[in-house]
Amino acid sequence: MDTQQLEIILAQGEDSQHQFKRNITNVDAFAAELVAFANTGGGHLIIGVEDSGNITGLSREDIARLNQLLSNAASQHVRPPLHPTTQNMTLEQGMIMVVSVPEGLNKPYMDNQARIWVKAGADKRHVTAREEIQRMFQATGLIYAEESLIPSTTLQDIQRVRLAEYFENRYQQTLEESGLPLAQIIKSLHIGNGQQLNLAGLLLFGKNPQQFRPAFMVKAVYIDGINIASQHYRDSEDIEGSLIAQYEKSLAFITRNLHRLQAGQGVNSLGKLEIPEIALQEVLVNALIHRDYFISAPIRILMFTDRVEIISPGHLPNHLTIEQIRFGLSNMRNPIIASHATRQMPYRGLGSGIPRALESYAFIQFIDDRAGNQFKVIMQRPQTG
Repeated sequence: MDTQQLEIILAQGEDSQHQFKRNITNVDAFAAELVAFANTGGGHLIIGVEDSGNITGLSREDIARLNQLLSNAASQHVRPPLHPTTQNMTLEQGMIMVVSVPEGLNKPYMDNQARIWVKAGADKRHVTAREEIQRMFQATGLIYAEESLIPSTTLQDIQRVRLAEYFENRYQQTLEESGLPLAQIIKSLHIGNGQQLNLAGLLLFGKNPQQFRPAFMVKAVYIDGINIASQHYRDSEDIEGSLIAQYEKSLAFITRNLHRLQAGQGVNSLGKLEIPEIALQEVLVNALIHRDYFISAPIRILMFTDRVEIISPGHLPNHLTIEQIRFGLSNMRNPIIASHATRQMPYRGLGSGIPRALESYAFIQFIDDRAGNQFKVIMQRPQTG
């Protein structure tokens, strides 16, 4: 950071990446600031500056003491330890210290009292919600929502016909020919522990997944207008069942409500969908497979007269960006579901779905809503009138 950059930051004020401190004397307070930055994208702690941005300055003794305090806080009062860097800058108004904290790779970070802090605007807050903590562990690959066992489920909740079809398609032998007990097959496929189903097993092969997890469904509505506040619906459906059933019913809901265009075809032909079916398939499959299952909320399909919106719980995982997914980069949030979905839905698991959707239909917009913790795909409908 140079002087010009610093002046811009001070003029703009504090935000989630820049925190001002007149001085720090308490090691636990120092640790809490480091933890919050490491858990929320990293940032700069600028010491020797008032909240207003006015520089008060530090003495050489302050700098020496702060370096020792920082070393102690980062190594002894943060778990796992952090490795911030410092930069001392001498300005006309006095000397300041800039502590740079990179985003951590081993989230969630905690202070010495096992408290998890994250940035909340220019301030920080203590994380206590279980789902939020789980998502932080999920981001580092330590836990996956799909692996959680579903209480009260048994092997009787498996749709055996669906499992048998999948098993024969994948291994070219029937369940009976394998000679393996059902409990062992369930464990080998990582869809349960041999006695209970996990979330992946319930959603992929369960008889009635919504009996145990009612929120994991699709709510679809066709609104007569362009505003969600409209009270006039042309069509609506609560779509339940396994993931493959949700996919098929969701695709059917959208396609039955889209126009078909003759596009140079004969008058007796069915016509082509105004939005190509391959684009709809790819977007729906991605929504069902890659949504955040730590969030108890349905996928939403909102059809309007000018567009189709598909909204998934959970923003893009980790550092994945919209630009990256456009070019085929991916990050599997639910690897068990993804591995089995390649044989149940039009899903390849190579990150090729979004590029394929864009190749077939260019009028698709992606919104990674991190504040609202959701991912939205907007597909514009062509003007037909």
